[in-house]
Amino acid sequence: MVKELNVHGDVAEQRLRAFFDGMTDGVQLCELIMDDGGHAVDVLILDVNSAYERHTGITREQAVGRRVSAVLAPVEPEWLLRYGEVVRTQKVVCCDEYSAAHAQWFRVCANSMGGNNFSLVFRDITETKLRELENIQFKSIVTSSDDAIMSKSLDGIVTSWNPGAQAMFGYRADEIVGCHIGMLFPPARLDEEETILGRIRDGERLVQFESVRLHKDGMAIDVSVTISPIHDENGKIIGASKVARNVSDRRRSDNALRESVSRFEKAIESLQEGVVLHNQDGKIDFCNSSMERILGLTAAQLKGLSATDAQWNIIHDDGSDFAQEDHPATVSLSQGIAQHGTVMGIHKPSGELTWISVNSVPLGPSEKPTGVIVTAVDITDRRQFEHVLSSNNEELYRAKAVAEKANLAKSEFLSRMSHELRSPLNAVLGFAQLIESGTPQPSASQMRSIHQILQAGWYLLDMINEILDLSRIESGTVTMSQESVSLSEVLQDCLSMIEPQAQQRGLKMTFPWFGQNHHVLADRTRLKQVLLNLLSNAIKYNQAGGSVVVQCVATGNDRLRLSVSNTGAGLTPEQVDQLFQPFNRLGREGGTEQGTGIGLVVTKKMVELMGGAIGAESSVGVGSVFWVEFLVMKAPEPTGIESDPIEQNLPAQDVTRAPPPPRTLLCVEDNPANLLLIEELIGRRRDLKLLTAIDAELGIKMARAYRPDIILMDINLSGMDGFDALRVLRVAPATAHIPVMALSASATARDIVRGLDAGFFRYLTKPIHVQEFMDSVDMALIYAAENAVTRAEVKA
Repeated sequence: MVKELNVHGDVAEQRLRAFFDGMTDGVQLCELIMDDGGHAVDVLILDVNSAYERHTGITREQAVGRRVSAVLAPVEPEWLLRYGEVVRTQKVVCCDEYSAAHAQWFRVCANSMGGNNFSLVFRDITETKLRELENIQFKSIVTSSDDAIMSKSLDGIVTSWNPGAQAMFGYRADEIVGCHIGMLFPPARLDEEETILGRIRDGERLVQFESVRLHKDGMAIDVSVTISPIHDENGKIIGASKVARNVSDRRRSDNALRESVSRFEKAIESLQEGVVLHNQDGKIDFCNSSMERILGLTAAQLKGLSATDAQWNIIHDDGSDFAQEDHPATVSLSQGIAQHGTVMGIHKPSGELTWISVNSVPLGPSEKPTGVIVTAVDITDRRQFEHVLSSNNEELYRAKAVAEKANLAKSEFLSRMSHELRSPLNAVLGFAQLIESGTPQPSASQMRSIHQILQAGWYLLDMINEILDLSRIESGTVTMSQESVSLSEVLQDCLSMIEPQAQQRGLKMTFPWFGQNHHVLADRTRLKQVLLNLLSNAIKYNQAGGSVVVQCVATGNDRLRLSVSNTGAGLTPEQVDQLFQPFNRLGREGGTEQGTGIGLVVTKKMVELMGGAIGAESSVGVGSVFWVEFLVMKAPEPTGIESDPIEQNLPAQDVTRAPPPPRTLLCVEDNPANLLLIEELIGRRRDLKLLTAIDAELGIKMARAYRPDIILMDINLSGMDGFDALRVLRVAPATAHIPVMALSASATARDIVRGLDAGFFRYLTKPIHVQEFMDSVDMALIYAAENAVTRAEVKA
């Protein structure tokens, strides 16, 4: 566990908090239970979110798989009729209901999920309705308010009740007006009402205190309540007005944020590198256990120390004393620049000398950093290895084996970390995309927040991908499929992908015209990745109204040079020398453009793996030119195919035909957040209905019973995993024809190839990109239609 971790200043946390605080709805997933006559008699709880747990005091484990009548109270007949209408018509039914248990109004929306399954979404609509009780001229506002607004006499009798209160607590006005408000209180809180009435009689206004109230169906709801005295025309207190707001979503957001922070804490704690955070004053705020081990000091001993404290006994690589003001942390904090690869010797309290390589990166704006992150790697073994290198070959082989083992462990760690980080990112980016494109449209302020969330999320995903690329290259596990690749075709693909970004910044782009179609020896996918990175950098580090020029010339020795020039600020010779150093952003750490300092390193290594070369030239105030060279190849023999075979096989659309009935997608997923995201995505398509299963065994049973058109399968399921489930589905005649798409946070090239080789129709990685997901579903539907198998065929 990270020692003394202080996360309150972290910008990422603020963005996450803003996102989660903006989520106000509680969700309950249900199945309508029917009797033999087809009449609804009860509701089975399939899943709930954390807001439900806070509303009811009932945990997910206690609720899921049980009937509402057993968990809370019998469901009202009118609600059973309403739910029956939802599952029968597959229409969304929304209404405002008052909850007596919470003294609040809720807006409740029931939405079909296919079959007898439906979802309930609760929204607190209480607060703005208070005006009706205070002034009759605002009666229409109170009536339409989403908050529960009510009034009561000094003896606790309800005297008015708005639609928001009905939505929140389940009681109609004619059911509760004239009754004692104590019917909204849980038994353990009945004394609370007498205390409240006493304080109101004394003229006190109770502002936003939190409590628990009961819905008509017995469900407990966490509420924030404001109560104000009502005076008659003579100023005498004759009663009280009350506004209640559901605060369960806020608590859910807090729990989700704590869980997210805990994940990052665990990721930091699992690092072999030592990590410390210096605050704005240069003092150490926290460190991980690896840094404790490296320095020989505990987190408590390190907290509050600075890099310039006299107790440090640091020496240079040559054995001379290390000036404290030259410490990387001090330089980064005072000058706002990153320091990389500083080697120093640290004398531990035990007297042992440990050699470390230190990196430091300033946080916040470069002109005034708010802190410094310092990482340290113990290189004592490496120095010993270098000594062994010159003296003993046997020791050399041992050291090499240890290094290879450590490198393998690093690669495995990065792969696991990628999987763990992609799961929460899937929920963050998925729901942010849903909110961005939802109806009604978010407000301008909310849209700005959503764009910040998406920008930060995709940037974090890019960092994860780049780190994994660099790790695979360094470990030698990257495979290249070298072939004759059309340079003009690859450039045309890159232009269509990058041109909108240039237009957005007002940049002019000039691409070469090829008199002949040049081909080079390269891996097509990696070549496109290289060119996109160079083009993206040329746009990112350009000036407004500038230009990007792409040129292609032969350089002799059967090689072709492609150059990308920009009109940006340019680089000094010293910066050009440092271009291809990992995590070195050349002093741009505090700038407006995001980056990791990894992209060019990965680009260089990929170019060299393809047998090419890369270089750069730059002038301050003029701009920069980045170039790559590859071996020229002959064009491959033509195949004779003149049109796209995919387009040839697409069925013609009949615009006069009536819309077909909804087709079925079965989702097998054990993560509630991911499952809710899939439900939201499929809910936007009228041509699909959704079935869900939380494990592979249940998914196989449902596939055999319902014969869905498509199956979406998580890979890392508890018990039987996605690969085993696929094998079972493939051997059964009833399910062998169904296209199964994998959905997994395991996103390395090796994972994707393994999934496709196993027989998955598509292998989708988390986080989900909404458009890619929808396109894959469309392709699977086309495949399913062409390979449909009837029940009669199966029996035969």
